Amino acid sequence: MKKRVRHKRAAGPTALSDESAESRTIWLRHARTKRNQQPLTRARIVKEAIALLDSEGIKGLTMRRLAERLGTGSTTLYWHVKTKGDVLELALDAIFGEIPLPSEPNRQWRDDITFMMNGWRATMLHHPWSTALPGRPLLGPNILARMEFLQATLVRAGFGKEHLLPVTWCLANYVTGTATAQVNWHMRQEEREVAQRFLNARSENYPTLAAQGYMLYSDRDASFKQALSYLLDGIEAHRARG
Repeated sequence: MKKRVRHKRAAGPTALSDESAESRTIWLRHARTKRNQQPLTRARIVKEAIALLDSEGIKGLTMRRLAERLGTGSTTLYWHVKTKGDVLELALDAIFGEIPLPSEPNRQWRDDITFMMNGWRATMLHHPWSTALPGRPLLGPNILARMEFLQATLVRAGFGKEHLLPVTWCLANYVTGTATAQVNWHMRQEEREVAQRFLNARSENYPTLAAQGYMLYSDRDASFKQALSYLLDGIEAHRARG
């Protein structure tokens, strides 16, 4: 009697690749069908998660605590989101929706870029936890809408494909980097003064830092705007050179 051999069907590379990609970000997964009489919605989850993140930061956000604040069980919560990472991605995209965009494009592309950069920074400072989420997939609709606006403005300004990505990330890294640095800057005025006296006492080694009051400058808003203008000056000069 011959022994039957069962052959396993090999999965194609496309299916395997899609499954791997979907496991990393909520934006590449299909939304689950709602159960009958399901009172909990993704919008409610995100709203409560942002409130918890704003008050207690990323460490304060757990699925159990989020479920308690929503007045539901963990099982119900997990029906909508699989992991804490899902919640963070949804919350991050939601706050990007707070970044204002001009209602009509300005003739001066720099004005539109400046408007968006200032709003982007203000939103991150309003939600400090957002500065601790580097590397998250930026595929949410609000994030994509802002990046679309940014690149469309740069294209309108005359930046070709070979320059578009470097300029985009130059601006994005500037605004996220400055916001992150400000959120993590915890020195009080008295501490800055002590640090400046430390530099002054060592002026032979650090003459410029001592003379310019390196540790005393604290107007972060003015500094951000001035440095952004320098950055845009350089970008515009490069564009003019072709």
